[in-house]
Amino acid sequence: MTLSAPERQAQERMRRAIEVARTTPVGDVPVGAVIFDSEGKEIACGVNRREALSDPTAHAEVEAIRAATAQLGTWRLEGCELVVTLEPCTMCAGAILGARVGSLVYGAFEPRTGAVGSLFDALRDVDQLHTVEVRAGVLESECAQLLTGFFEQLR
Repeated sequence: MTLSAPERQAQERMRRAIEVARTTPVGDVPVGAVIFDSEGKEIACGVNRREALSDPTAHAEVEAIRAATAQLGTWRLEGCELVVTLEPCTMCAGAILGARVGSLVYGAFEPRTGAVGSLFDALRDVDQLHTVEVRAGVLESECAQLLTGFFEQLR
């Protein structure tokens, strides 16, 4: 089966997010996020560092958004794409909306806390001031394996 150009691009970018997730500090859930500008250039990345920083807001998406806005010198990330290995939670969905991220690609679904389709969909609500184009389930099994492996080590 031949992949379309957008599907191929989404997978390539997700592979980069998986690489980033593998750099998550020991003890933190391995989640990686990468932001690409409108020309496809990687401008920022982040990993989950809640345990490392004792900061409940240190999710991969928030870390990547902070780095991207610092890099670009603006809080508006219109035209940018955020690629993350795990479905964003409510807090991260709010940050994505607040930063005006243009599109989101995520890998594994998060049935307990996912706010982009699993529990509800904060990003594609028609009443939002800003809506985000979303592609879900990209390299889902590879992304889920990162999490499965982490939690198996805890047991």
